[in-house]
Amino acid sequence: MNLKQTAFAALAVLLAASGVYAGPQAEKGLTLKPGTLTVGMEIGYPPMEYFAEDGKTPIGFDVELAKALAAKLGFAVEFVDTAWDGIFAGVETSKYDCIISSVTYTGERAERYNFTRPYVANSQLLVVRKDARTKPRTLEQVQGLRLTYQAETTSDTMATEWIARSGAKVEVFEYDKVMNCFDELNLSRVDVILVDSVVAAEYLSRPGNPYEITAEVSNDEVLAVCLKKGNDALTQALNTALDELYADGTLQKISQDVFGTDVVSSVR
Repeated sequence: MNLKQTAFAALAVLLAASGVYAGPQAEKGLTLKPGTLTVGMEIGYPPMEYFAEDGKTPIGFDVELAKALAAKLGFAVEFVDTAWDGIFAGVETSKYDCIISSVTYTGERAERYNFTRPYVANSQLLVVRKDARTKPRTLEQVQGLRLTYQAETTSDTMATEWIARSGAKVEVFEYDKVMNCFDELNLSRVDVILVDSVVAAEYLSRPGNPYEITAEVSNDEVLAVCLKKGNDALTQALNTALDELYADGTLQKISQDVFGTDVVSSVR
């Protein structure tokens, strides 16, 4: 069983204990605000969640997913823009019902939070400038380079564990937002980014972009909706809604609209 299959199996065990969802009208107090699904989101992670040109309107894959989930449940949706370093604390303290913000499912996180079924496959990539003199093809080849990633993400965890395990000499630059990582690479202030594939897709799709993917260093991640531990009723409601959105083709359409390809079917 590979790591992705292990993640799916662990999710299945968690979901089995959630009970059977009887529909939004059968649940009282399903959400913090009656009739509204409140969603924590770091709106600065294109193409998953970011602001439109007006600087006010959230757009992106997770935004459309949240809207579709809320509609399936018969709810309005409200987004709470939250810095990534505080996003999990927000769901723990009931500032919002759930996090839909490119959250990677991990066993460690599952000990502290509820997770729905996965909705997108993800991997970790190395990205450099096209004109870079050194183009690492493995994580080990990042040795001696200036590495950047978004803090407190799975990219952070992977890099930190690798450096501690290998003793690699790497100059590390952590940023609160992934867009800062790409800005720094664009200015050649760093040499390589370790980043989610769902995010790299956005930056590399832009006309005239200076970036190049040199390696996929892992391909065993899945993204899921994260909720407060013990919030089983809403977890199951969202699972039912996810199943329906996949069955009616909504998830696939959102994926095609945002990525130009299907990144959802492989996790079903």
